[in-house]
Amino acid sequence: MSRPTHDSPVGPGTAAPGEPYWMEGIKHQGMAAFNPKPEAYQVFRNVKDFGAVGDGRADDTEAINAAMSYGGRCGGGNCESSTVTPAVVYFPQGIYKVSSPIIAYYYSQIIGDARAPPTLLAASNFSGMAVIDADPYIPGGGGAQWYINQNNFFRSVRNFVIDTRRVPDHVSATGIHWQVSQATSLMNIRLVMSDRKGNAHQGIWMENGSGGFMGDMEFYGGKFGIWVGNQQFTVRNVTMTNCETAVYGMWNWGWTFQGITINNCQVGFDLKTGGTTSDTQTVGGEAIIDAVVSNTPVFVRSSVHTTSLAGSLVLNNVQLTNVPIAVGVLNGPTILPGGTTTIESWVQGNVYQGANGARRFMQGRHEYEDYALDQFVSAKNLGAKGDGLTDDTEALQRIFGEHAGKKIIFLDHGTYYITDTLLIPAGTHLVGEAWSVIMGGGPAFADVRSPRVMVRAGEPGSQGVLEISDVVFATRGPAAGAIVIEWNVHSDVQGGAGMWDTHIRWVG
Repeated sequence: MSRPTHDSPVGPGTAAPGEPYWMEGIKHQGMAAFNPKPEAYQVFRNVKDFGAVGDGRADDTEAINAAMSYGGRCGGGNCESSTVTPAVVYFPQGIYKVSSPIIAYYYSQIIGDARAPPTLLAASNFSGMAVIDADPYIPGGGGAQWYINQNNFFRSVRNFVIDTRRVPDHVSATGIHWQVSQATSLMNIRLVMSDRKGNAHQGIWMENGSGGFMGDMEFYGGKFGIWVGNQQFTVRNVTMTNCETAVYGMWNWGWTFQGITINNCQVGFDLKTGGTTSDTQTVGGEAIIDAVVSNTPVFVRSSVHTTSLAGSLVLNNVQLTNVPIAVGVLNGPTILPGGTTTIESWVQGNVYQGANGARRFMQGRHEYEDYALDQFVSAKNLGAKGDGLTDDTEALQRIFGEHAGKKIIFLDHGTYYITDTLLIPAGTHLVGEAWSVIMGGGPAFADVRSPRVMVRAGEPGSQGVLEISDVVFATRGPAAGAIVIEWNVHSDVQGGAGMWDTHIRWVG
């Protein structure tokens, strides 16, 4: 899922079988530049350094949460948000048994070994909201939580198996409580639940928020694969097998599902519809693109039939095999019969544009799991400071000039201050750490009447590969003249030039 689908100028990965994931071995010297104690604060944490065993027998809950919270991080109900305590919490290969939730603090990347994804195993006596909880409810708080859901930014979980099968079938068990907002992602995760009839397990529970992205995921078993209510989300390349309901939609403004496979479920999409006010809002719109559904009695079921924008549904390129009802209403009529057929385009509602039966291209983020440690270079080892104060323009430009197309450039966590245009040439593979920041500031970017490019992605007309992931492009102080990114690179291969989990943050 994360391997490049095109020829890379760096060449193929050379990691030997059994060699640890590069992230585990690379020198970690990232610095949270604006933390009160930047030299002392630890950005990267390996859970085994905090006492986790990962043998499937020891209870690793306390050790994992110690790794997560170390360093006075933003959480506990008394910190709504902060960008000065970022963390990568890394899990080597293993089976990590937990008996209560792993609390995901604000601005956290929870990352497993991409070469051999570790398992988070819920113990038979597991108690709590979910194996991973991104927004805990405060006990006795009358519904209060650690974070405001619409502002619950900057989170990522990737490269895991989450297993709740040891929890008794009749006991509610959730893989991930994902009540989040923008700049959040779930990637390369397999959630395994009980497949017994009437079980109370679910893969993801999301009651509100304003996300977000999830992709390259598998769900097996459970009462619900995904139970969701959130303003908007993009979901890509997801497989649901033996779930009672693959996706239950409680409310949204608009979700897009692309590349969805549903096997042997009772209902594919169960959508609560009909609400049109802030107090009664339900599913506003659902777009399902490039779906493959088999041996499932009902593909899409709405709670009420709609012919208006509320509860609108767009189906595009849906392949059905032994699916009697394509679209139906709960305790009501069949709106669109199913069977074994292909739905090229079908719309329920009053907004629709275009028709195309061709499958859309998808390209997930690159983990570079096949690459060896000696195929990476560190920006800090090569002279960049990332302390938020030093002008790193010249150092970064030299690094890109010397290593683009030759090595994967690891941008250790930090804030790299630049005062003039920085060229990231075609051929570059750039990987950040906990959203490393390239920040432009100073007179060059201050004049709105004389705008200036801050980061130029390739020279005009350039062709080739350019991959950027886990980076934030930001401005400092008055920067009314900053053109934050100018993108010029064109690749002859789809997905050869792009950005993944990369964001722009700027001020005037």
